Amino acid sequence: MDYIEFFNCINPSKTLIISQEDDRQYYIDFTSVRGYDSISKLKHRIAVLRREQPSCSLFTGHIGCGKSTELHRLQAELEAERFCVVNFESDEDIDTADVDIVDVFLTIAKRVSAKLEEIAVPEATGLRRLIQRTQEVLTTEIDVKASLGTSTLKGELDSQKNSVSLSAGIASLTVRAKNDSRIREKLSQYLGPKVTGLLATLNEELIQPGIESLKNQGYAGLVVIVDNLDRIDNRPKPSGRSQQEYLFVERGELLTKLACHIIYTMPLGLRFSNEFGNLTQRFPDKPECLPMVSIRHRNGEDCPEGLAKLKQMVLARAFPQLTEAERLERIGEIFETPAVFDRLCRVTGGHVRDLLQLLSQWVEEEMQLPLTEATLEEAICDRCNEMTLAISPREWELLREVRQTQKVQDQVGYENLIRSRMVFEYQERRQSWFDVNPILLEAAEMNDS
Repeated sequence: MDYIEFFNCINPSKTLIISQEDDRQYYIDFTSVRGYDSISKLKHRIAVLRREQPSCSLFTGHIGCGKSTELHRLQAELEAERFCVVNFESDEDIDTADVDIVDVFLTIAKRVSAKLEEIAVPEATGLRRLIQRTQEVLTTEIDVKASLGTSTLKGELDSQKNSVSLSAGIASLTVRAKNDSRIREKLSQYLGPKVTGLLATLNEELIQPGIESLKNQGYAGLVVIVDNLDRIDNRPKPSGRSQQEYLFVERGELLTKLACHIIYTMPLGLRFSNEFGNLTQRFPDKPECLPMVSIRHRNGEDCPEGLAKLKQMVLARAFPQLTEAERLERIGEIFETPAVFDRLCRVTGGHVRDLLQLLSQWVEEEMQLPLTEATLEEAICDRCNEMTLAISPREWELLREVRQTQKVQDQVGYENLIRSRMVFEYQERRQSWFDVNPILLEAAEMNDS
């Protein structure tokens, strides 16, 4: 096995697209060792329980635990049921440091219209009116000259008025809004008070006619998956609420009103917020959480099934064409000993991206295969040092409490620990329990009394 080829196959930043054969060969189904099958529940809600009516679901979990990959799996399964699925990463269109609900709706409109154009759904008459209204926001209601110092944009939009597609027209708006805070502010000032009307326009002129056309083509319906919305910053808005609470609590009810099946990824920290009760009142169903991969049980015993799955995830990147048993026979080509491979899986706590990141660092520093224990321990030491630099004495105290009680209790302190991946949430028999990121167990502070 060539170490450069192996390094390229374990890219921690790459989301596996299950519908693509090259990616599918690397996919490992962790459902049996997560403790809860949230994806099957989402699929059943959309494809069976509410097949003929709109639905709105929230999906959460630790950043990097595999949500995007599992949502692509859901997409593939829904497409097999003849649903048209629009799955996109919202942070490509939205400034996660400054989010308004108008941004979310415009991004959804852009992505849905692009998908409908792609599969040749006839354009409803209302779609053209929507793009013209979008153009007017920039050219008439918003003082573009003050924002951009030029009137070029107005000329561009005027010349495009009767020629561009809906998605291209909205893209011209969202791109400028993302890149210029002044335009974003003016757009919010103009469309914010009209957000109910904007929502009605999206439903009446885009989504509902689109679904009707899709069904005429043999589709079962429309599903929109808004990924990476869980990555929005938690900084305060002018109202005093955090951005996350503003979007999912204050504006949560509006998020449920789109006339299709829609799934939003939600920041995990909101599950531990004092506003979580209010959040659940805004949405028809409680958020679905993707648990971590279990590497040990709550009673402290090993979870051999979870460790085996993590090992297969790594070995599948090296030997995708082999059976699971055949891959195990080739461990020695990648790792110095089976024990050092086991150490890698345990120290990352069942967090998929953390495992791939540590493995990537290990490969990069080793510069050859097989990988040795000494280099892994150096990489673990580096990672532990990076994580501990910003931990306060109070946070060490909270971490020791988590280690002892397997619970989280203090909203403010624990919310930061979870958001920073210092504490992981696991599920066992439908019950949550918590543990400290194993990397931090290497730190002397975890043993202080």
